[in-house]
Amino acid sequence: MNAQEPRPAFHFTAAEGWINDPLGVTWKDGQYHLFYQYVPGRTTWASNCHWGHATSPDMIAWTEQGVAVAPGDGDDGVWSGSIVTGTDGAATMFYTSVTEPDLGIGTVRSATPDSDSWDSWTKGGKLMTAPDLGVVAYRDPFVFRDGGQWRMFVGAGLEGGTAAAVSYSSPDLAQWSLDGIAAQRTGTETDPVWTGTMWECPQLFEIDGSQVLVTSIWEDDVLHYVAYGVGSYAEGKFTARSWGQLSFGKSYYAPSFFRDKDGSPSLIFWVRGVISPDGQWASALSVPHTLTLDGDTLVAMPHADLAKYTQPGQLEQMSAGVFEAVLDGGADLRCHVTAGTVISLATQDGTLAALRHDGDGIEVTVAGNPDFADVFFPADQGSELRFIIDAGVLEISGRQGIMAVPLPIVDSPVTLTVAHAAASPQLLTIQTPAAGAAGNARRTALSGQP
Repeated sequence: MNAQEPRPAFHFTAAEGWINDPLGVTWKDGQYHLFYQYVPGRTTWASNCHWGHATSPDMIAWTEQGVAVAPGDGDDGVWSGSIVTGTDGAATMFYTSVTEPDLGIGTVRSATPDSDSWDSWTKGGKLMTAPDLGVVAYRDPFVFRDGGQWRMFVGAGLEGGTAAAVSYSSPDLAQWSLDGIAAQRTGTETDPVWTGTMWECPQLFEIDGSQVLVTSIWEDDVLHYVAYGVGSYAEGKFTARSWGQLSFGKSYYAPSFFRDKDGSPSLIFWVRGVISPDGQWASALSVPHTLTLDGDTLVAMPHADLAKYTQPGQLEQMSAGVFEAVLDGGADLRCHVTAGTVISLATQDGTLAALRHDGDGIEVTVAGNPDFADVFFPADQGSELRFIIDAGVLEISGRQGIMAVPLPIVDSPVTLTVAHAAASPQLLTIQTPAAGAAGNARRTALSGQP
């Protein structure tokens, strides 16, 4: 690893600096392009966000390519948005242009790539800003094909504490017309889930004939979780028949929707709280997730691309119902949980994370992390969960939701223990993706060793 510091092996991190929202994931010319919010030279968020760029043949082994779009030319910050490819094959980026001091009200602006590499983009004009609909917060354009035209949703907060998505339409991605409020929900509605007073990154897509709106829940500069509505869509309006909470805990936020090379609906998330031990970088991106609907429940599971880096692992039975493995790389644990199931990750110096099923779900505790002291993850007894383990990151997925857990990054072996599961757990090991060694290298095994 050439003296580089330990970091996640198969969760994207920048070589240095801060990252947040993933953006514009696109399969093109035999590889995926990934963009993300990026602040170079610091490990905390700042308003002068750039769009960073990475590529991969498979959504796991990302190679960092540098800055695609930077502030300047009328932008104090280049914030989140989306990328679409037109009917003529040309790509257009739509992003949130912000200027000081009023960062809460953004302006939608476009950019086009300078070459097929998508490594740099030329900014176009500023297209629209908050309409006179009582909008008090406005950002994150998401553009998609809607029949014979294009549609844009922009995240918004309305006067009186209502979260919303504003809708626009266009015949050509250049001229846009305001269509009004596409969907909204007040901050006083809590049944079956609270959806905040502003929606960040609202995105609409179809699964098995139903329309799904995924959005990140925001209120008063506090980032909460990812929620979704399932329902119908027509003429720029989304009508939910049900609402649900997709993510739990404080780590997952601002997912980006895309379809993989086979057309499967997918999400990739910002993972908050993953921090360089030596102060070089902050935050990671999740492994990609494939989406399905189980009734009106949105289910997200790790994408099959992860499987090419896995091989059977060995859990040693230490005593009745207790299994253990020493991890020298990443891991994919499959476990049926029940009341009394305990899963722990520890070093010789102490426990990194403890997960205990109390009969209704799992209480998650991470050493030294006040945001993960007794955080609850819902999981029915007998349900199967997957635990994706990497240096600094634990991702949990099941039918009832998903959770990312930031872990301390350590330089000693990690012991995985599973006790009193509903059935014998299964372990796969995950090896460092060699394809990413030249770019988002700086990679390491879970033990933190080069």
